[in-house]
Amino acid sequence: MNLFHFVAENHQQILELTLEHFWLVGISTLLAVAVGIPLGIMSARWPVWNKPVLGTANIIQTIPSLALFGFLLPVPWLGDRADRLAVLALTLYALLPIIRNTYTGIRAVDPAVLEAGRGMGLTDRQLLLQVELPLAAGVILAGVRVAVVVSVGLATIAAAIGAGGLGEFIFRGLAMVNNQLILAGAIPAALLALAADFGLGWIERRLRLQ
Repeated sequence: MNLFHFVAENHQQILELTLEHFWLVGISTLLAVAVGIPLGIMSARWPVWNKPVLGTANIIQTIPSLALFGFLLPVPWLGDRADRLAVLALTLYALLPIIRNTYTGIRAVDPAVLEAGRGMGLTDRQLLLQVELPLAAGVILAGVRVAVVVSVGLATIAAAIGAGGLGEFIFRGLAMVNNQLILAGAIPAALLALAADFGLGWIERRLRLQ
């Protein structure tokens, strides 16, 4: 059976696993954005937090994915649901590019622009929301873009702990030495990564032109 026949006969399951994969990546990215952008802002505003925050994110990034899943398995509540564990692990891996790019984007804002804002009577909060974040939006989105693409690839490992996603085909194909199964998981995952990279890249370019 070639790949096309396999896809035709199993298109429903491929679609379900693709949606599971998309859900894992989407939820983890939203959580990483909700945590990473405030941490990046905090690091930029208060340099004393820069090394601890970025250092911790760097350390998490160096932990092998399977090892991190293994470390999190015994955690109460998380270990009971593979999808929760996978979302947390993917969120942790997505933090570094978001924190780093938020920090870089905020720090790159021209001091003269900030001084002009203060001269107009803007408070620190207003400067952040009305000046710094809009100017840094393109750089921040570039970090989110990297995080999403990385997460799409890492989410395939989630199948090793039963969290679903396209990794199920890949692991099943490896166990059975079946290239069709491996490609049935790898090709949709690659297409998801390319679609996310293209879509977010287009938005990023639009933001930089404004």
